[in-house]
Amino acid sequence: MVASDAVAALSDAGLDRARAYAARHDGLSLLILHDGGVVLENHPEGGVDDAHPLHSGTKSFFGVLAAAAVQDGLLTLDERVSETLTEWRNDPYKVDATIRQLLTLTAGLPSQIGVIPTYADAVAMPFSAAPGEQFQYGPAPFQVFGEVLRRKLCDAGRPADPLAYLHDRILDPIGLRYADWARGADGLPRLPAGAVMSAREWARFGELVRAGGMVDGAPVVDEQAFKAMFQGSGVNPAYGLTWWLPRPTPAADAVTRLNDASRHADALPADLVMANGAGHQMLYVVPSLKLTIVRQARLDIVKVMREAGPDGPGPDDWSDFAFLSTLLGPPKDTPR
Repeated sequence: MVASDAVAALSDAGLDRARAYAARHDGLSLLILHDGGVVLENHPEGGVDDAHPLHSGTKSFFGVLAAAAVQDGLLTLDERVSETLTEWRNDPYKVDATIRQLLTLTAGLPSQIGVIPTYADAVAMPFSAAPGEQFQYGPAPFQVFGEVLRRKLCDAGRPADPLAYLHDRILDPIGLRYADWARGADGLPRLPAGAVMSAREWARFGELVRAGGMVDGAPVVDEQAFKAMFQGSGVNPAYGLTWWLPRPTPAADAVTRLNDASRHADALPADLVMANGAGHQMLYVVPSLKLTIVRQARLDIVKVMREAGPDGPGPDDWSDFAFLSTLLGPPKDTPR
């Protein structure tokens, strides 16, 4: 599958196949935009305004917010986290971890998927590897980033709430309104999971990404930091700064295995980027095809646990590659 004529690729038959595939896999919403216009919208069990949890699809908001913070001069991606979290300076691993490593989940901080610590508890957690050595998917690094951002905002004389900053810099400029955003026991917004919104609202965020971080012709983020979001790490090329990428990867953790786009990288558009939440809540953005796609689904925790097990997902489980191939047609024989 290569980027060619997007209008031709989006045939009525392909749209119908995509709708059926999404509905068959616990679908709640499917919204496909081409060049900003709706070409398919389907809500099998509700309406256009129904909001659903994004789960880990929430994470990708904070890669974009980090790029906004770079533009504002609040941080740089390669600064050490310990410059802000002074309590990390006496730890031989923590002292050298960078914000880039924190957001690519390669800082060395492990955490338990589905268990979101408070900011303070995440900051206090011990590392299990040196920075840059391992990809460790989980919520704790995002909560640490929340504390970094909170302190930097406070030092800059701004309201020290990362969600308020997200509103100011990203959500309000694009007119995005969510139904809910969970907060932890510390009263602070949960960065790794917590957003609840409709497909239309999530698509607004996708359109910002498709536009290269531009609103009304002006950049709302730092250009280089924005590009960095879509560059994988050495230990997991399939994960950038909070975004999944169609890249071959040596990473063998359960979450990366669920992202089958990495196993079909040569057959997918090179500029495809994905936000991914539990139960396959998906935001796909393909700038070369002028596409933004939102897919929301019921969360079946039993199915999630089975897919994440040693046998991985089965042939009847959700597949990003199968869905995109269903929509855009089979991959071409010639390589990109």
